[in-house]
Amino acid sequence: MTERKRFAPPAIQEFAPKLAEVTDTVLFGDIWERPGLSPRDRSLVTVTALAALYRNDQLGFHLGKALENGVTKDELVEALTHLAFYAGWPNAMTAVTQLKAIVEESEQSG
Repeated sequence: MTERKRFAPPAIQEFAPKLAEVTDTVLFGDIWERPGLSPRDRSLVTVTALAALYRNDQLGFHLGKALENGVTKDELVEALTHLAFYAGWPNAMTAVTQLKAIVEESEQSG
C-alpha cells in the first residue's frame, strides 16, 4: 500500500490527528488537485490571501510551495508589492521579508 504524502506538521499529526488527516486528504489531496487551476496559480492565490490576512504562520510554507510550483521570486515580489496597496503595507513588508529569507536560504543550500 502506498503511503500518502503528509503536509500537516508532525506536531499537529500527533496532537490533532483528525485535523492533520483532513489537511492531507481534503485540502492537499482534493482541493489542491482540482483541475480548475494549476498548482502554480493556486499557490499565487494562496500566498496573496495569507499575506493579505496576515496569516504568517502558514505563509512561509506557502511561499516555499509557490516557488516549487513555478511561481518565480520576481512574480511573488510583484504580487506582494501590488498587494501592499490593497491589504496594507505591514502585511506586504512582512511577506516580502519572509520571502527574502526563504530565497536566501535556498540559495545557500544549493
